[in-house]
Amino acid sequence: MAATGRHSALVDRRAFLRMAGAAWVATLGAGESFALTRTDAVFASGYRDSDGRFGIAVLAEDGTVIDRTPLPARSHGMAFSPATGHLVAFARRPGTFALVIDRTGKAAPVTIAATEDRHFFGHGCFSPDGRVLYASENDFDANRGVIGLYDARDGYRRIDEYSTYGIGTHDLSVSDDGSLLIAANGGIETHPDFGRTKLNLDHMEPSLALIDAATGALIERHTLPQKLRQLSTRHIDLDDRGRIWFACQYEGPRNDLPPLVGHFGKGEDLTFLSLPEETTIGLANYVGAIAVNRREGLVGLTSPNGGRFVVLDAGTGSVLREESVIDAAGIAAAPQGFAVSSYGGRFAGHRADVSWDQHIAGLTPHR
Repeated sequence: MAATGRHSALVDRRAFLRMAGAAWVATLGAGESFALTRTDAVFASGYRDSDGRFGIAVLAEDGTVIDRTPLPARSHGMAFSPATGHLVAFARRPGTFALVIDRTGKAAPVTIAATEDRHFFGHGCFSPDGRVLYASENDFDANRGVIGLYDARDGYRRIDEYSTYGIGTHDLSVSDDGSLLIAANGGIETHPDFGRTKLNLDHMEPSLALIDAATGALIERHTLPQKLRQLSTRHIDLDDRGRIWFACQYEGPRNDLPPLVGHFGKGEDLTFLSLPEETTIGLANYVGAIAVNRREGLVGLTSPNGGRFVVLDAGTGSVLREESVIDAAGIAAAPQGFAVSSYGGRFAGHRADVSWDQHIAGLTPHR
């Protein structure tokens, strides 16, 4: 098994290098180029440096920073298209920019400005062919989540808008065949006039929606039971069976111990995992990021509030591993297990001179 995993990692690295091309690699210094040729996986994450400036970095599996691109303000999540090599960094809510970086080095960065009366929610995804970028957005005057559609073949011109059939839309994903969009509607009302203030904690409306990617029509909408109305459905990832894993943050009383992780599929009800009480306590009512390692059948969770990193068996939902990671931030599938970062600047055990932000994007396929 180890030999197979190593071979797959090498194939992934070579595929990334072919995709990246000579134009981008030529911009790197000798040390960065060496790190790139030696790593089995490549990742990206937003950061803040010691001078308070923001950017997005490309990293090797061991945490070595290979490349940096400055950003005008703090980012949150990212979207990457293996089909085109385009990486998008979305502004943190209620930001109004998204920056498209061409990892092939063939084109200059493109800035997408949110349309009037909209702001980005910090997440998005590409259609499998890379032709359409989907972005989670807030129609703040109407208090509804929307999905902005951007044409990647035409300078990321905004071409359409779908409803997410919920409010406080956060994470967004797409099925492997491109037919379904999955929206995690956190259920929290916000408005840029009030910054990041949560305006409806006493009557939240969390939900998870399946949406037809071709038409924007609602296929399924899953609401949470009344007793879990303050459980904000925030982040999602898909396993190799197309099952959707979701992670939550709880806005209710601190001493409550609600379920924080679950899964569902098309035509299925939501299933919440019954994690051991000590694990739930350790997550401190806040799962900040979730990732699925499809090859190994694992689900990974991080909690900055609890300073925890937890690994679950995707088949049984049982806890396989749990450890303390101070200021745990992002997580992404790696050749073996997961890459985990921290707000304190650690990535896979390596300490950088930056503070990593909440999410990591894998630029080589280790799902």
